[in-house]
Order: sequence, then C-alpha cells, then structure tokens
Amino acid sequence: MTKSNEVPERNTIPEEFKWNLEAIYPTFEEWQKKFDEVKDKIEAIKNYAGKLGEGSSTLLAFIKDDEELSLELNKLYAYANMKSHEDLRETKPMELAGLAESLLVNYSSAVAFFEPEILALPHEYINDCIKNEHELTRYEFFFRKLLREKEHVLSHELEVLLAKVGELKAVPENAFTLLTDADMKFPDIQDEDGNVTELTEERWYKFSRSSNRDVRKNAFTGIYGTYAKYKDAIGALYSGSVKGDIFYATTRKYSSSLDMALFGENVPESVYSHVVDTARNYSSKLMYRLVNLRKKVLGLDEFHYYDLNAPISHEPEDEIKFDDAVELALKALAPLGEDYTNNFKRGVSERWIDIYENKGKRKGAYSWGSYGTNPYVLLNYNGTLHDVFTLVHEMGHSLHSYYSRNNQPQVYADYTILLAEVASTTNEALLLEYLLKNSDSTERKKWLLDYYYNMVRTTFFRQAMFADYERQTHEYVEAGNVLTPDYLNNLWRDLNAKCYGPEMVIDPELCVEWARIPHFYSAFYVYKYSTGFTAANAFASAILNHEEGAVSRYLKFLQSGGSDYSLNILRRAGVDLTSAEPFERTMKFFEQRLNEGDDVWKI
Repeated sequence: MTKSNEVPERNTIPEEFKWNLEAIYPTFEEWQKKFDEVKDKIEAIKNYAGKLGEGSSTLLAFIKDDEELSLELNKLYAYANMKSHEDLRETKPMELAGLAESLLVNYSSAVAFFEPEILALPHEYINDCIKNEHELTRYEFFFRKLLREKEHVLSHELEVLLAKVGELKAVPENAFTLLTDADMKFPDIQDEDGNVTELTEERWYKFSRSSNRDVRKNAFTGIYGTYAKYKDAIGALYSGSVKGDIFYATTRKYSSSLDMALFGENVPESVYSHVVDTARNYSSKLMYRLVNLRKKVLGLDEFHYYDLNAPISHEPEDEIKFDDAVELALKALAPLGEDYTNNFKRGVSERWIDIYENKGKRKGAYSWGSYGTNPYVLLNYNGTLHDVFTLVHEMGHSLHSYYSRNNQPQVYADYTILLAEVASTTNEALLLEYLLKNSDSTERKKWLLDYYYNMVRTTFFRQAMFADYERQTHEYVEAGNVLTPDYLNNLWRDLNAKCYGPEMVIDPELCVEWARIPHFYSAFYVYKYSTGFTAANAFASAILNHEEGAVSRYLKFLQSGGSDYSLNILRRAGVDLTSAEPFERTMKFFEQRLNEGDDVWKI
C-alpha cells in the first residue's frame, strides 16, 4: 500500500491486509444460526434460579452451561461489532451488532440471580461443593473472590432498593454527557491558514498541537472559557456524583468511597498513595525540568498550559511500509524471546490485523476478540513512526490476550483493567529503547524523546493529579463539607501549580479544567493508568538490563490472565506495587530520558 490523498473503498484493499473474521463465523448466516441457538440457551439457563443450593452437581452443571453460553455469546458480540467497524456505512453488520447488544442484555438479566444466590448460601456449602466435585476446584479462586463481597451485600429488600437508586446515581454523568456533548457550543477560531473554523473538543486536540501560538491560545480560551460559563451547573453535577459515591460506600459499610473503589481488586490504599505521592514528590525535580525544557526549545518568555502540547520536534516524514514496521517491531521486541516474536509473526500471517484505512472504517485503533477467537487488532496504518508505536501497543494487548487465553481456563482468561495497559506499554518502552539506540538522526531522537515525555506526563503525572483531586474532593465531602465551584477551581489551581511549577503561568481559564474531565464520574479509576505505566516501565527496565529471570517472569505474567488478584500476579512477576520501588524506578527512567533531552536539544 502507498500513500494516497484519496481514502480507498474497502473492496479495493487486498485480502491479506484485512483481518480474517471469517475464522469466527464464515458467513452472516452462520452467525445468525449461532445467535438463535444462544437465544434459546438463555431462556433455558433461567431454570437454574433458586436451585444452586441443591448440591455440588447442580452448581457445576450451571457453571458449565453458563461458560458454554457466554463463550458463544462473546464471540457473537465481538464478531458483529468488529464486522460493523469495517465500514460503518454498511447496515447489515450494524444490525447484527444491535442484535448482539440486546442478546447480551438479555443474558445479563437471565443470570442476575447467580451472585445474590451464591452470596446467600453459607461459606461452608461452597467449600463442601468444591471438595465433593473435583471439577469445581478450578473455580476456587473465583468463589473466594465472590464470597469476599459478602460482608458488603445487604438484605434482598435493600439490594432491590439500591438497584433502583442506581438509576438516580447515573443522572449526574448522563446530564454531564448531554450538556457537554450536545448542548455546549464553542466559539469559532482561526486555524493556521487563517480560515474561520468551529471549535470542538475533537479539534482542540489538533489545535493544542499547532505550531502557531495564537491558534493554541485561542483554542484554549475558547474551550476553557466556555466551560467556565457552565461551572456552576457542572459543579452541581459533580457534587451529586461524589455524594452518590459516598452514599453507596456508607450503605455498603465501607470505610470510605475510596475503600469501596479499591475493594473489588483487593488493592490497598497504599498503592493509591504511592501514585499520588510519587507525582507530588517528583514534580519539582522532573516535571519542572520538562516544562523548562519545552519553554527554552520554544523560545518563550512565558509558558502557559496551552504550550504544553506545542511541537518541540518534527515527526520523520519518511513513509514506513507496513512490512518494515513489522520488522522494526520484531527487532525491538526480540529481548522477549523467540516464542513472543514468533507469535507476533503469527498474528500478522494469520491476519489478526486489519491494517489500512478505508472509507467508512472506524477511526483509531484497538485490540479485541474473546475466548475462542483470535485476538484481533484494528489499525488505520498510514506509514508514520507514530503508527509503528500504535502497532506494537495494540499487539501488546493482543499477545497478552493470546497468552492468557492459551494458558488459563475460560473463567480466568480475562485480565483486569488494572493490568490491561501493562503489556501494551511495555512493548512501547522496548520499541522506544531500540529506536533511540539505533537512530543516527538527531531529529528522530528529538521526536522519540518528545513522544516519551508526552506519554509520561499524560499517563503518569496527569493521571496522578486526577487521582489526587478525586481523593481530596471525596474526603472533603466525607468530612461534612460542600463542594462549590470556587473550592474546585482553587483546588485545581493548586494541583496544577504543584505539578508544573513556577515556570508555567496558571491562567484563570485553566482553573475550571476539572469541569471537562468525564473520568471523574467513574470515581477512582484513573490511578490505574499510572500503575499500568509504572509496572510496564519496571518490566521494560528489568528486561533491558538483562536481570536474571526477567523475561520468564514477564511471560508468566502474560500467561496468568485473571487467575489471582492483580497485585499478586504482578508481584510474582517481580513488580510489587505495594512498594515504592517500581515507582522510584520509573522516575529514574524518566530522569535518564530528560538527561538525554538536554543533550540532543543542547539545553
């Protein structure tokens, strides 16, 4: 494939560049046949309701039937959605995706009895079932994790009431989405060529990276100035969301809303604190240096938030053909061993990857699939160095899924969100190291370092700042105080000043940035980006330093899926997030890269 100004139709792209979804279902007719079978099985599985306490054989029969059902259901769902993403103009795949979505909802409703019924049974009954049925021993951790929730489960009547309250809890987020996506309008600005263009959230991303400072500033003022006009309404919505979190935590007898959020994955609050404290402790040493470097390279007298994304390097323009991108990836990932690189090659040759852009194709990139399918990758490859990073990132996800699904039973094949970005980011770190070591171009080194700086800033420090904000706002309300826009603005100002330092001017518009962050309506989620980045850097550092057993421990991590609590899986692989060590290691790695930046930019 060569670059062209015109995006091709899908039917003009050779088959070898498309993913092979026919390996799941050869035809739509075969999909429909399986759909009808699953629909009948969903009705049949309802017959287990109220019978799980009748003995170990009944419990095992339900689990087997449920696994068989969910296996085919997830294949139906993944196939239909991926097929629809090939060309969003095609109606048939969209119809299948809608049917699969409805079927998934029906399934969830049909098996909703399972957890309450299990939690209502004595622990001794479950233990006896596991002893009596050898096949149930496989599910021991599954049941142990489920039964751990029992102390926070209420009576049937209160659980029904809480379920109904759940609709109210969703109101702040739904209202925020409608307000910011549908009702809120941003002003027009002039682009780099002087053309008047409508400002949107999507276009802000592009404008914030403009080499024209007036464009960056006007986009910043337009976006954040508009949010400032709605700060009272959005502040009330966020306050309602926080109160909802606290209501659920109190009702379910957790010590705090943060305790409730961490409980499910058995994460101690010390891990959350390591994220926040590391960012706080190292901002003055490292983030201030990064801001100063960017300020000097850009030649600015004053540095503002809208200068953070301004380019201080230029991405190499030479087109990297996809085959060459694969070769680069294989060389960079060679430290992981032949088994890993052979499976990477297998993914390419067996057409796991949908490579090129076509008209109507879903934008962006992702890794998807299910137990019983290949771990597919959607790309919109265009031959840039950034696209090579996207390739290794998404294949990191897919090979993590491949190893998990081929080494774990279905019940443990999926890894948790806490682990989800580790393998992909480890691959990126290995690629970055390889390219830096093998590049004789100063401009390429600048781009690579700038790429890494943006990653560590946005994935670690910014997410840690978000985590700090969430903890402070929830603790403030838990102490009996009321969130106001002025409190939120002042808190956000202080957090940004501490993160970026005295070299960055804190504009009044920046103080309302909290109002545009949708993640805050899913409380205490964002810290996982920082832990994932930390674990990945720890793995990459150990592998690149040839530490004894580092590669085998890492592959064991990939194979572990969700067979234990996430922190235990990481600990066995050599990364202990309950310790400060991996966070310190990540900061040392960042400092090393900043030193390299001082050399190439001659700061």
